[in-house]
Amino acid sequence: MDKKNSSMVTRSMGEGALFSFVMLLVFLYIMYTYGYLKPFENWEIGIRTTVTLILLPVVFGVGFGFFQSFRFKRRLERLRGTLVAWEKGNLTPAMPVLGSDELGRLGEQLGRISGKWENQVNTLQRLSTNNAKLAEQARVSAIIEERQRLARELHDAVSQQLFAISMTATAVGRTLEKDFDKAQRQIALIEEMAAVAQSEMRALLLHLRPVYLDGKGLEQGLQELIKELQIKVPMEIIFEMDPDVQLLKGVENHLFRIVQEAISNTLRHAKAEKMEIRLHRRGDAVRLTLRDDGIGFEIDDSKLTSYGLSNMQERIAETGGSIQFITAPGKGMRIEITVPLVNE
Repeated sequence: MDKKNSSMVTRSMGEGALFSFVMLLVFLYIMYTYGYLKPFENWEIGIRTTVTLILLPVVFGVGFGFFQSFRFKRRLERLRGTLVAWEKGNLTPAMPVLGSDELGRLGEQLGRISGKWENQVNTLQRLSTNNAKLAEQARVSAIIEERQRLARELHDAVSQQLFAISMTATAVGRTLEKDFDKAQRQIALIEEMAAVAQSEMRALLLHLRPVYLDGKGLEQGLQELIKELQIKVPMEIIFEMDPDVQLLKGVENHLFRIVQEAISNTLRHAKAEKMEIRLHRRGDAVRLTLRDDGIGFEIDDSKLTSYGLSNMQERIAETGGSIQFITAPGKGMRIEITVPLVNE
């Protein structure tokens, strides 16, 4: 961008010098036509006069071109700085006042577009939160159905086993004095049925394990996820998160799923020994950085459209944020995510 700005200034200075020189030639031609130009007394005076007549308008043209282009360049840089902030997901900087000419009117129009964009981001995040609430309602309905199923299975399996154990134990009391061998077989049967009932209970209890982010914040959910992973996998995971980060429920859900997807991809493909997860606040936006020291890969269109990466892009699009994948063979993988903060 610096080269483009410099070339714009240089071009304007050159055009100003050329315009001034042409105007000088036109002026001299008119003076000569009407007989106002006279021969110089000697060649030294002629050379000095000619050089002065050439240098003055050229210097004036260069200075005027520099002045005009520099003012225009400064206005463009202010416009570009605001657009770069918007591109990174930070909608806080307002469009500066650029004057009342065409560029100023363009800035005003972009400012109105920014307001509409911010409203759309707000709407996207609220829709994301509503989707999360609907998903929560669906989850509650699924839990109720699951509890009903477990109740049926408890009645059909465990309750029947316990009833059979109770009946067999009653029979043992009656046969113990009459037929000791039969009583021993009944006791062995009770032990067997008790073991079956215990296995049934363990299988049913597996379905009652808590779900991540079930009434928890993003930080707690990520900490529990990482704690469980560190027990099962040898990879070192470093987690940092600013305590003052407050996100809408839908945004938290998307970021949590993205972290899950990134960890899954790292474990399956990266052959990494270390992974960093950092979530920090940057003004009116949050920055999530995921980095590993794995084998990396060459980014191309086929990689970006793969299920895992495209799923991340879709989730970030619903939050109104931006995502960038940075990797190369042998250089690991880094994912930079920026999500604007919207007051609920």
